[in-house]
Amino acid sequence: MRILLDHNVPAPLVYSLRPNHVVETALDRGWAEYTNGDLIEAAETAGFELLITTDRGIRYQQNLSKRKIALLLLSTNDWTRIRQVKHLIAEAVDTMSGAAFQEFSVPRTQPIA
Repeated sequence: MRILLDHNVPAPLVYSLRPNHVVETALDRGWAEYTNGDLIEAAETAGFELLITTDRGIRYQQNLSKRKIALLLLSTNDWTRIRQVKHLIAEAVDTMSGAAFQEFSVPRTQPIA
């Protein structure tokens, strides 16, 4: 699957999704300044099948029913939290297809006692 990480998603997630997928970041593509609608449009036009973002407003700001790209919304962009569940995020990615929308709730880390 061809995956684009929005500019707000920690770039190290790329390595957790490879080698099973082709993964790029919005920054890699020169799209870091694109707004949601423009980014989704550019991603679809470029042949991406999945956009991973942490922008909670994306589902309300865009009419996703007319889109071909799947969207995975992560609940945080905190790499220390994402890193702990990156394998579960990879599993969620593997289940996505079509124009699906899925939210992935990243658990809060437990304080060290």
